[in-house]
Amino acid sequence: MALFLIADRGHAQNVEASDSLTRELQEIVVTAKQPATKLVGSTLVSTIPGTNLADLGNALDVLAQLPMIKVQDNAVSVIGKSNIEIYIDGRPMRDGQELQQLLSSNLKKVELLMAPGAAYASTTGAVLKITTRRNFVQGLSFTDQFQLQRRRKWSVMDYLSLSYRAGRWEFFANGTINHNNSLSKGATTNTLVYNGRVTTVGSSQHNTYPTTTGVVKVGFNYAGGSQSFGAYYRYNPERGGFNNTGSEWLDDVPAISSNIDKHTRSHSHLASLYYENTFADRYLLHFDGDFRRSKESNSVATTYPESSNPAVNSTDERTSTLWAGKLYLNFPLWNGDFTVGTQDSYTHTTLDYRMLNNAVSEYIPSSLTDARQTSAALFASWARMFGKFSLSAGARYEYVDYDFKVNGKRDEDVSRRDHLLTPDLSLGYSFNEESQISLSYKMATVRPSYSQLTGSLSYTGLHQIEGGNPGLHDEKMHDLQLFCMCKGFMFQADYTRALDTYAFVKQLYPADNLQLLMHPVNIDVSALNLYLVWSQPIRRWTPNITLGMYRQWLNLDGTRYDKPIFSYYFDNTFSLPKGWMITANISGSSQGDMHTNRFGASWFTMDASVDKTFLNKSLTVKLSATDIFNTANNDWTMNTYGVFVDKRQSYDRRGVALNIIYNFQPRKSKYKGSSAAEAEMKRL
Repeated sequence: MALFLIADRGHAQNVEASDSLTRELQEIVVTAKQPATKLVGSTLVSTIPGTNLADLGNALDVLAQLPMIKVQDNAVSVIGKSNIEIYIDGRPMRDGQELQQLLSSNLKKVELLMAPGAAYASTTGAVLKITTRRNFVQGLSFTDQFQLQRRRKWSVMDYLSLSYRAGRWEFFANGTINHNNSLSKGATTNTLVYNGRVTTVGSSQHNTYPTTTGVVKVGFNYAGGSQSFGAYYRYNPERGGFNNTGSEWLDDVPAISSNIDKHTRSHSHLASLYYENTFADRYLLHFDGDFRRSKESNSVATTYPESSNPAVNSTDERTSTLWAGKLYLNFPLWNGDFTVGTQDSYTHTTLDYRMLNNAVSEYIPSSLTDARQTSAALFASWARMFGKFSLSAGARYEYVDYDFKVNGKRDEDVSRRDHLLTPDLSLGYSFNEESQISLSYKMATVRPSYSQLTGSLSYTGLHQIEGGNPGLHDEKMHDLQLFCMCKGFMFQADYTRALDTYAFVKQLYPADNLQLLMHPVNIDVSALNLYLVWSQPIRRWTPNITLGMYRQWLNLDGTRYDKPIFSYYFDNTFSLPKGWMITANISGSSQGDMHTNRFGASWFTMDASVDKTFLNKSLTVKLSATDIFNTANNDWTMNTYGVFVDKRQSYDRRGVALNIIYNFQPRKSKYKGSSAAEAEMKRL
């Protein structure tokens, strides 16, 4: 697992449509001798038609084989980057189903922006922009995908998408039903000095996560002349559960069995609209608006069937509302491309937590928290090509008013008003078609998610508590990145200095008995990512080799966390006659530190797949296997504030899956809307 954590410090989703640097790519002509991927400024551009990847299956299959991009369980990440945003033809990707339904043969270009400008939120680490081949068909089209997966438990999913196009209008509706169940096992041992002697607090876990989710989405698009607009509504219900059959122990006292049952009921409503107009043949005006309302209820019961310990029951209910708008204008300026705009949002979230056990409520009290945030941002960016040089510069100003209340009383230590200015600068040089270099700098302000800011605590055992930290400060991050490419080789060096970022720690909690609290705290950390990549198609074989190193500098409470993590990825794609495709991806990593965790080594893991297309590529059948040799290591240790934690766990990763995709008159959507406040949606 450690090797993926380097890439997984943030996952996908959402971006702007127009990026000035990549507009210069419109005149590129792909020939058989050109590399599939090239560097333009700070953007990696992969052309798909004419390569072995064009008949691989769906978009997720293609992304998994591209340099610097990793896919695990349908989640897309970029190596060494966090908070990734993904756009398909200029519209934000809302869930992984979109990538699953997009055929590789319909992909035209994949652009990976390694240094996003001011038009994106300052927290955006990388932007993934996918452009499809335009192949519109009038009338009705539909796509259906069925997936059956077996790991330790069975999971099943079906996705149906309908679309009707008449002239300039497009109407669409789709729905997904997904029942997923997973099983994880493990044990946690905490060692500390308590009341003058070495004390051990331990627990074992046998967790199952049965979850059933649904998505219903309907909308329309209109494109005529210089104008286009559209809207959609999405409803997302979820019924989930969690069950742990484990045990707890203290020192040498015999372990007692414990059962944890959690039931989740949630749903969300999302309405989104956009309007775009090009006037005077040079000015592009774009507006996005979003409204989101969600509600989640949880009930948790912890029982000890073989002891006299009373049951511990709790409930919580979270409601969130978001209003957001984004408006920008793009036009040529000084032989370059200039974008100016505003992005504004209002967020309101409440959490009503009820502890129903009187004894436990003495140290984990019930609470009602209320958080409101108003954000208003102005941004501007300018980019230009100077012969073989490319220059991009931008700045983003944001005003944030955050109001936090506990049980109706405003917390003056947490509530605050901030004025944020985050600049960015990128300079690139192209020696020739096969050799480029770029250097970029970016400053970002990262606000913690609302779940991390909550002041409520959760009961996780007789001697263990988990919770958020309403006192977390916003992170200030400086990022300096060097990227170069020479023929089939790429090299990335990324240095970050993060002030007041957060890390999880475990420490004693003040109570009348032994209690350990796991929660986030602010830390200062510097980190260096180094990656060397080689990727070059060789006839029917497309290899992709990545060698990486992550090294951080962190000192917390007198303990150093600076052991580097070395990793490798070896991805292989084989294009065989008669529509057969085979992939074999191998990866591994060494033991090392990331923030306050030391992750165990995982030297060799392997995923593979075989697929074939039928009916003129309308039908795709794929059989895949993950963690074939069951070698993925998910263990970690933590040593903070005098508490040493040793976590041994086995995730539900090894398994097989069958995917069947049928497309009738497939074509891409025309929805051009982008998220008005994607960062706030992620925090919710």
